[in-house]
Amino acid sequence: MKFVFERNLSHQTRAVEAIVEVFKDLEIRYEKSYLKDYVNPTIDINSLIYLKNIENLMHKNEIKLKPIKSNVIDIMMETGTGKTYTYTKAMFELNRFYGINKFVVIVPSLSIKAGAVNFILNESAREHFKDEYQKTINLYVVESKKNKNKKEYMPTSIKSFVEARKSKNTIEVLLINQGMLNSDTLSKNYDRTLFNKFTNPFDAIASINPVVIIDEPHRFKKDNKTWKNIQKLNPQFILRFGATFDEDKKGNKKFENLIYTLTAARAFNDNLVKGVIGYIEKNESGKNALVELINLDGKEATFVLKEGKKKSFKLGVKDSLGIIHPEIEGLFIEKMNKSELLLSNGMILKKKDKFNPYSFSETIEEMMIRKAIKNHFKIEKELIEGRNLEGKPKIKPLTLFFIDNIDEYRDENGKLRKIVEENIKGCIEENLKNTKDEFYKKYLEKSLKDISKTHGGYFSKDNQAKDEEIEKEINEILHDKDKLLDLNNPRRFIFSKWTLKEGWDNPNVFQICKLRSSGSEISKLQEVGRGLRLPVNEFGVRVKDEFFLHYFVDFSEEDFVDRLINEINEESNLFNLEKLDKLSDELIEGIVKLYKEDRKKLVARLILDDIIDDNKKFINDGLKKLKEMYPLVFEEERVYENKVKKADKKVKSKVKVIVGKYDKLKEVWEKINQKALMEIKVDSEEKFEELFYSFFKNRDDFVENRVYFEAKKVVVEDEAYVENKRMEEEFSDIKNLSYKEFVLEVSKLCKINVKTAHKVFLRLKKDKILDISKYLNYQTIRKIKYYFDEYLLLNSFKKFEINYKLIKSSIHPTKLTDKNGNPLKEINASDIGVNYSSEKVAKSYYFEELFYDSELEKENIKYNDDVIEVFTKIPKNSIRIPIIGGKSYSPDFAYVLKRGDEVRRVCFVIETKDKDEKDLTFEEKIKIKMAEKFFNEKIKIIFKKQLRKDKIEKIISSVLKG
Repeated sequence: MKFVFERNLSHQTRAVEAIVEVFKDLEIRYEKSYLKDYVNPTIDINSLIYLKNIENLMHKNEIKLKPIKSNVIDIMMETGTGKTYTYTKAMFELNRFYGINKFVVIVPSLSIKAGAVNFILNESAREHFKDEYQKTINLYVVESKKNKNKKEYMPTSIKSFVEARKSKNTIEVLLINQGMLNSDTLSKNYDRTLFNKFTNPFDAIASINPVVIIDEPHRFKKDNKTWKNIQKLNPQFILRFGATFDEDKKGNKKFENLIYTLTAARAFNDNLVKGVIGYIEKNESGKNALVELINLDGKEATFVLKEGKKKSFKLGVKDSLGIIHPEIEGLFIEKMNKSELLLSNGMILKKKDKFNPYSFSETIEEMMIRKAIKNHFKIEKELIEGRNLEGKPKIKPLTLFFIDNIDEYRDENGKLRKIVEENIKGCIEENLKNTKDEFYKKYLEKSLKDISKTHGGYFSKDNQAKDEEIEKEINEILHDKDKLLDLNNPRRFIFSKWTLKEGWDNPNVFQICKLRSSGSEISKLQEVGRGLRLPVNEFGVRVKDEFFLHYFVDFSEEDFVDRLINEINEESNLFNLEKLDKLSDELIEGIVKLYKEDRKKLVARLILDDIIDDNKKFINDGLKKLKEMYPLVFEEERVYENKVKKADKKVKSKVKVIVGKYDKLKEVWEKINQKALMEIKVDSEEKFEELFYSFFKNRDDFVENRVYFEAKKVVVEDEAYVENKRMEEEFSDIKNLSYKEFVLEVSKLCKINVKTAHKVFLRLKKDKILDISKYLNYQTIRKIKYYFDEYLLLNSFKKFEINYKLIKSSIHPTKLTDKNGNPLKEINASDIGVNYSSEKVAKSYYFEELFYDSELEKENIKYNDDVIEVFTKIPKNSIRIPIIGGKSYSPDFAYVLKRGDEVRRVCFVIETKDKDEKDLTFEEKIKIKMAEKFFNEKIKIIFKKQLRKDKIEKIISSVLKG
């Protein structure tokens, strides 16, 4: 499986476009000296146009700030939304528009550095960008190096990067982590010079006018050594990409020229990342205690136990923590220094770290393991068997366990390993009894043959391991995402300490189970970040449905969900307006932009009205008065309550219908439930042949008629990463279909005339585009079906027309009626919404209680208006409007309105999308266009689209006027 990178994800495209627009119409100066073939052109950012461009971008992206004279440009993007992809694409775009050819990427840690290397050198990513820009990246990585020679030479990676000539085919990127940037390697002078002039790496890099990209800017504070060293690189401008930025004393983010924001709340609310469901394992004994490390001097550690009365304990190396509490008997201090200590289970503690000794209870650990594994197989059954039975590409889920006791997992007879394997075996056998799908059955049977292959681990001390199986596990987990997500690979459980943190993630992590305290107070957002990315299916394509990350913690983190929600909201609100004591520039900027006020007149009026004094300080409850005058400025972006929630929240499974409402709904309900066929209107068979032929052009993702196994390695030559090289390969034949069988299957599955399919395959071979005889197997047929459906959907209304034909057949039963057309008294609550609220529904609503899928739907259901006779949320999958690919489409609401005092009724349906127009995908736009055709033209019911900013009252008003 290869990852398929999408080209036009709205949130990434808008970020890149903003970066390009910063330098629009600025003067570009080209080097004229002998260095002209080695250095970047210089963009003049001293011009007023530069500040105007930034101001326009801030206005466009609704950022309540003003530009400042600085070469720093900030892009805020939440974890899991593709920061690395975005800054990589930005490099290609800056190269295309402005000729920038050399970039320095600076990251804070080795793990993030490894993640960047894996992405930039990933074969699929390289093909993706090469296909779009006809260029590739030459990556140079600065690594630590012990030179045994007497003469010291400048690191080869820096030398090669600086001396690389401009090329039409490549972009040069130097990758360096914070530790190396601050090391002697970059600050010392060397024997050999670059360009017969530079002996110091900083000077050499500075000479080429680099553009610097910083990942995780909160780790590079402006008052530390790293920032000073970044300035030594003489960057002509600095792009900072991060989810988190440094804050001032009042809690406001310290941005510089922020041009684009994708906040945590927006990422969750728009389904750009998975939601989170928290599972809290209760302490059945009801006992609770807290141990805090309050001091360390390198020889002795001071702990305080809070259980009833406070007690203090001093322990040295090799002392047992059982002295503090019997629940942690057997745990001892392995070593310590003045800043941290290491426990025998691998847990690291720093000053002020706390843990609950009862959370080390083996029974709690066992219960968490059992529940996480059981829930994994429930998710797996839905994503593999369920999707396969629906004809959708399968998704392989993974579960990540964070543990402390490494030996109990690595040892074949270790207690932890035995518990894990017993539970895996039991769940596989249970799913085997109940599976209806042949593919899933084989996957489970393969897993059952060797349970040890279903899980693997990575721990820091594994780096010294010699065991081949452990090496294989590590390589899969750290480097080979494709292999880990392959459905031929039974591995689905990953075990680690806190080694897999920043810099590592996998899109198909659906569960994280934290069996022990994480020790230090790390961010909850950072903890869940390993599993927030949206998953990919078996073809490596990102799936944009609503998914959840299931997160298991023990009772010592009972407030886990609340803390995570608070963090998301805090990260999303750029300014802490509650702590303001004076009218800040940011606040003035917000009022000017949102209310079109004149800046000078605004300040003068606020002084006159005794809201602020001459120094702009608030007086006489001035802040409160200002909020009442300009409420929009103080609106905070918050995560929807259904996106982060507790698993034990009890919600009813059924929802009751309000008696007597169906009579008013019947007319519109029966109209929209008419069955229909969809026809693709192509003028002739010859034109359809051209359509099928054009689909195959330039495709290279088909499976060959033999399977090859190859081992690859990344070759490092003097610290510079070179392309992967094949070491060995072994070929084995697999059984093929005959050409006749293949064409008949393609014809049947894709609903194509056999002769047309045959003609196209002959043309493809003749034109040397594709020799289909090399691809004669069922996997190829499935791929053709999947991608041809996608191709047809995306080309609807452009290369052909579609039409709907109503079928005269029985409408009942439906999701609201029985086979006789009588209304049901209750239906499944999950059919009208995954979220529940105890708030009151509108008096004209069809159901008694409020179940919903988005905040926009929630507002619709609560809205009262006398002109609404009745309205309903349309149950999921009840109205199946056919669309291309055998899929179906259903709107969200059906309304019946009263037109004034007239008896005449007006009926309409709404498709609700809780996002902005610019964030709709092309596929969503096509589906909406199909729905308009079906409702407006075929069954004569008004169809309306409702986006985030569209109030239901305005839609109702427009329908009545129309």
